[in-house]
Amino acid sequence: MKTVEEQFRIIKKGADLIVNEEELKLKLEKSIKNNKPLIIKLGLDPSAPDIHLGHAVVLRKIKQMQDLGHKAVIVIGDFTGKIGDPTGKAKGRKALTDEEVLKNAETYKNQIFKVLDKDKTEVKFNSTWLSKLNFDDVLKLAATTTVARMLERDDFQKRYKNNVPIGIHEFFYPLMQAYDSIALEADIELGGTDQTFNILMGRTLQKARGQEQQIAMFMPILEGLDGKEKMSKSLGNYIGVNEPANIMFKKVMEVPDELIIKYFELATDEHPDNIDKVKERLKDGENPRDIKLELAEIITRLYHSEEELKEAREFYNTAFSKKEIPDNIPELNFSGNILKELTEDLVKEKIIPSKKEFNRLLDQGGIQLNGEKIKDFNTIIEDKDVLKIGKKKFIKVVKTI
Repeated sequence: MKTVEEQFRIIKKGADLIVNEEELKLKLEKSIKNNKPLIIKLGLDPSAPDIHLGHAVVLRKIKQMQDLGHKAVIVIGDFTGKIGDPTGKAKGRKALTDEEVLKNAETYKNQIFKVLDKDKTEVKFNSTWLSKLNFDDVLKLAATTTVARMLERDDFQKRYKNNVPIGIHEFFYPLMQAYDSIALEADIELGGTDQTFNILMGRTLQKARGQEQQIAMFMPILEGLDGKEKMSKSLGNYIGVNEPANIMFKKVMEVPDELIIKYFELATDEHPDNIDKVKERLKDGENPRDIKLELAEIITRLYHSEEELKEAREFYNTAFSKKEIPDNIPELNFSGNILKELTEDLVKEKIIPSKKEFNRLLDQGGIQLNGEKIKDFNTIIEDKDVLKIGKKKFIKVVKTI
């Protein structure tokens, strides 16, 4: 194991807040002395299973701690998921069915191991212990906090002031989530800054039960490619961990220059020393584009093979640096004759989100046919024609009879 100071520096990299740092150092000392890994807890409410780099910020931090010798325990909230996390919600959330919870949980499990070390990770379902609590246990759990404390939460506060109903069962979400920490005897719990209330509740309950309190560690929210809003699939400013290597590489190249360091800190496993060198290079006036090329390689390599990375780099250089049409692009079978007919197939195959979006790109000159911009819906489409849609997508049309 690395020294306490070295571990602390790696763990702290990119973190928004650690409660508290001195306790963390003491836990690290004890871990080294006893040769016993710390238990790192992450709770997942399986209601949105598609992971992008914003979600992966916490996973990457856990992976860094795994590399230091510690153990991750992923708690799939199959029991808490039946309530749904009320964090940031203007109204109550519809409870998930058992079938929905299990289906989403399985999807999560498939994705988290694109980041985490499977051999150093346990996956547990919190129904294992929460379903065994009797009513007496529940009353004792409820007695650990007050309604006033619950109403300190911004989301509950707003709903209360606006006369939006709050179900009593929703107050139990942070208590149940905190009880997970007791069941695991967690040493560290991670989450985004939007999970502050829930994670600190874990410390409160552990103290009430006479357990050593977990370290509460909060990672910042990662802005998306627009450089302003939180990374989100609904806003279209995301980089998905399951996206093809060439798309991922190209999207990283779209990261705003002012966010280069933040992406190095939150979306990679680079050592703080390496990131300090990148800061110096930017400060000395090196072209941000050259550094983004390195960033794109590092991030793409985290989720794809070396061969896929090589192809993505070549695809980018050909398609976006040299402005040529790349090889090995996806093919689309088409039995029609004109662009208007092809649009329907593009929507059907989810290559474009809608005809409206295609119309917008066409009007703005964002559609190319064999390298030439087109704006006419009646453009003739021939066999082996190559369509470039926007900045990222190439499609080769294969005519069928």
